[in-house]
Amino acid sequence: MESLPRYTLSATTLDAPNAHELARFYRALLGWPTKKEEPGWAEIAPPDGTAGLSFQTEPRFTRPRWPTGPSGQQMMMHLDIEVDDLTAGVEHALALGATLADLQPQDDVRVLYDPVGHPFCLWVPTGPGARPASDT
Repeated sequence: MESLPRYTLSATTLDAPNAHELARFYRALLGWPTKKEEPGWAEIAPPDGTAGLSFQTEPRFTRPRWPTGPSGQQMMMHLDIEVDDLTAGVEHALALGATLADLQPQDDVRVLYDPVGHPFCLWVPTGPGARPASDT
């Protein structure tokens, strides 16, 4: 049997009308430093060197839609971000330019949209091994 190459997730890339503006939002939200900036591209990552977020300028960017509907650009992924204080986490995200989604399917999770419309979830663990449900 052939051995497989080693795979390491290095980042998740989000498209945006302006990569640098969206990177600023997530840098302020997560407290991660900038790893790289160049025209149309930005990267942030946690100081421990684990996978970060990258941002790519996409001139034809279309805001994703959540919850899904019969037409339009559907959400294809979202970020789950654990916080230790849900209320404070939501307030901070809103102050940075996020908006709260109308639909909130869980008590221990808040669905928000970043400034360009990508949905993301802030959640607090509620028990051993707790993970957010995938209602988003």
